[in-house]
Amino acid sequence: MGCISSSEKEKLPKKTFLVHSYDIDRRLDVFLSEKIKEITRSQLQKLIERNRAIIREKPRKSSYRLKEGDLISFEYELPREESILPENILLNIIHEDVHMIVINKPSGLVVHPGAGRKQKTLVNALLYHSPGIREIGPKERPGIVHRLDKETSGLIIVAKSERAFTELQRQFKQRKVGKRYLGLVWGNISREEGSFSWALGRHSRYGERMSIKTKKPRPAETLYKVLKRYDGFTLLDINPITGRTHQIRVHLAASGHPLVGDIRYGQKRSKIRCPRLFLHAYKIIFDHPQTGERVEYSSPLPEDLETFLNKIQP
Repeated sequence: MGCISSSEKEKLPKKTFLVHSYDIDRRLDVFLSEKIKEITRSQLQKLIERNRAIIREKPRKSSYRLKEGDLISFEYELPREESILPENILLNIIHEDVHMIVINKPSGLVVHPGAGRKQKTLVNALLYHSPGIREIGPKERPGIVHRLDKETSGLIIVAKSERAFTELQRQFKQRKVGKRYLGLVWGNISREEGSFSWALGRHSRYGERMSIKTKKPRPAETLYKVLKRYDGFTLLDINPITGRTHQIRVHLAASGHPLVGDIRYGQKRSKIRCPRLFLHAYKIIFDHPQTGERVEYSSPLPEDLETFLNKIQP
């Protein structure tokens, strides 16, 4: 059981990893899940059970604790490509024309399919609403020119034509798109306005997280302005100049004032519970991809976050 024929072996992708000192005592399955993004954690664990992970000439279990100098050899099947299916999911459309759609994304909605998730994403909903988007951009994320975290609500632009896709990507790359967020943080930020410019990258040990403690830093800048102070909280208008993954969340956490409701980068600080991450992309400004006209769209703070604000004392 778990044996692989020689003909099957020839077809399998194979990767090797050397374990360094900062990965000592980590579980084998956790380590591999961060290194191999093409398969899900559960798929990976099943492959390990089938003796696909070899260390020091022996197959190891998922719970194996890594040692410095271990050389991991792992063989696996690539997941079978599946077409992304349209789904009738309600969209809150702020603006739509033949070139683009501006959508107010709710918290909890993933933008596009990825490993382990093929359904109930914004892309699934877009393919139902506007089937022609399937031909725009990469097949795994058609029409998508930028993203919001699953937990973040707010405005996102989607391209409906190749021209719009190329032009909007150019604007994001050249930082010509204005993005503004409302965020509630723990504590009292002393300055009325300021900026964070810590470089970001993958965490040197926990690869699924971003951090200012990284071996491959990339420049990042976030501006902020205090809108209102509460007892133990500060409401901010946040302007990310760059667009690194989790940039706002990491910068605020590193400053000592993490976003309220941020389970990944923050921590529980009181009995007051926010229903989710308090971060909302409330405004976006850019040049229309067809006319070149500077356009601006906005979205009010969602009801769940407004309700939470009303519960805390100014």
